Amino acid sequence: MSKSTVGADPGESPVTPDEQDLGAAGSQLSTAPVDTLASGPALGVVGWTRWFWRQLTSMRVALLLLLLLALGAIPGSLIPQSGTDETKVAEFRQAHGTLAPVYDRLGLFHVYSSVWFSAIYILLFVSLIGCIVPRTWQFVGQLRSRPPGAPKRLTRLPAYTTWRTDAEPEQVREAALTLLRKRRFRAHLSGDAVAAEKGYLREVGNLSFHIALIVMLVAFACGQLYKSEGNKLVVEGDGFSNTLTQYNDFKSGNLFGTDDLNPFSFTLDKFTGTYETSGPNKGTARTFQSVITYSVGAYGKDKKAVVKVNHPLEIDDSKIYLTAHGYAPVITVRDGKGNVVYRDAVPLLPLDSNITSSGVIKVLDGYRDAKGVDEQLGISAFFLPTYTEGSEAASTFPALRNPVLNLTPYHGDLGVDSGIPQSVYQLDKSHMKEFKDSKGAQLRDNLEPGETMTLPNGAGSVTYEGTKEWANFQVTQQPASGWALGGAITAIFGLAGSLFLQRRRVWVRAVKGDDGVTVVEMGGLGRSESAKVPEELGDLAGILYDQAPSTPDPDTPASPAPHASPASSEPEAVPAEGAEK
Repeated sequence: MSKSTVGADPGESPVTPDEQDLGAAGSQLSTAPVDTLASGPALGVVGWTRWFWRQLTSMRVALLLLLLLALGAIPGSLIPQSGTDETKVAEFRQAHGTLAPVYDRLGLFHVYSSVWFSAIYILLFVSLIGCIVPRTWQFVGQLRSRPPGAPKRLTRLPAYTTWRTDAEPEQVREAALTLLRKRRFRAHLSGDAVAAEKGYLREVGNLSFHIALIVMLVAFACGQLYKSEGNKLVVEGDGFSNTLTQYNDFKSGNLFGTDDLNPFSFTLDKFTGTYETSGPNKGTARTFQSVITYSVGAYGKDKKAVVKVNHPLEIDDSKIYLTAHGYAPVITVRDGKGNVVYRDAVPLLPLDSNITSSGVIKVLDGYRDAKGVDEQLGISAFFLPTYTEGSEAASTFPALRNPVLNLTPYHGDLGVDSGIPQSVYQLDKSHMKEFKDSKGAQLRDNLEPGETMTLPNGAGSVTYEGTKEWANFQVTQQPASGWALGGAITAIFGLAGSLFLQRRRVWVRAVKGDDGVTVVEMGGLGRSESAKVPEELGDLAGILYDQAPSTPDPDTPASPAPHASPASSEPEAVPAEGAEK
């Protein structure tokens, strides 16, 4: 017998002509809309509009758009993005002079805000809403209505069984009604039969899955538009206030404003790092943590907190992450007359896993040489937390076991007054002169804590006072992240419910036969071809059979308890008239 699909979800069993003859009883056990992709549109603008809307809101197109969204996100992961790292984008443009203009036209340097990605995103959003709204309305109607009455010929159902009993039809129907309700079926009397249905949570899971997708799309969009992310390097004893000018670098979404920053401040009291001291993992970090004192608002009380790696401090919807660590030697610079012109802890950037570090000390104002001439000092610094003879180029351990600071001083013009921005970690030597030692070589010296480098010709001195530690904090503010997590969890449970729950219908008919003996018929119908429907019907039939046992014919032995079987095979016990074999 040929079969044809009528409005079935992917994976749903096709509907046969026999099942179509069942009427309302054989109607779809889901809210999936009828597939109209194969049908052509009616003439006219209205007809084409309806046809386009049906295609857009079909589940097939929604899955296609979801696939396109996933494919469109791939360039955003492989190509540097202008909103994330402008430096890498500039390097890519310089290295790929031919390819960069093509990427610009395609919007590949800003994928997630490009026109084509936004179009896919919006179409997917509209498609899901257009698919969910009618299905939800239809499902609400199904919940408010009763299960459909029994079809005229139960033998056409996929699972069927029958027997004869001396019990009255009313007693059988009442027992069946009680049994089905006890098994959490929605059941009611309909004429000479009991109609029952179960498994509505399947459709609830299906709708929950799609609604959760919409929630996730909205949450991701809000998170991108209103997010902010900034980094701040803080030395022990120093503080930070959550204002835009305090950040070392800052980026945000298109709709984020400075007024959206949460008002708080904190001070880094102490940073503690411990490392493996032996074995193959020697030097590997064991613990990184920062003890901070923070307050919320202008008049908030001070509170203590410990920020660890992957354990951020949450203040309102801001999260403060500990992302990096290094050392900041405390440097004191004196001029030719012995006056202190600079004293500060200078953060140096790590170069390797043992925190070999480098950086620059810049003395911009107040310095005068031995002749009283105003100059600027620039000092290149190279720091080894654990210095070992024979390994002068790098530290042998990340902790402060034997710290040594190598200094190379210069004097002249640092170029900071030219109006051209420059990094605090780099030294422009184009207008600087080297200091020479007594042998005429460039002045360079290794200092231990407490030691002083004397500049030649009475130009002053540089003292290495000691070492502080610094920590880099990343402050993120991404609203709707909780909604995104809730949507993801709901989607998982909804998908599980739609995959593992079965929606099915059961009918029990009890009528008097021509010989005055009650004929009991039971039939079951499921959304998909599953062995659970015959098994469940057989279980119900066995319980009902115990309450209304069969009456054997006078010339035949008593028949065994019935069990449900597929309609294509001969049912156990005596079939009703017209049952197929």
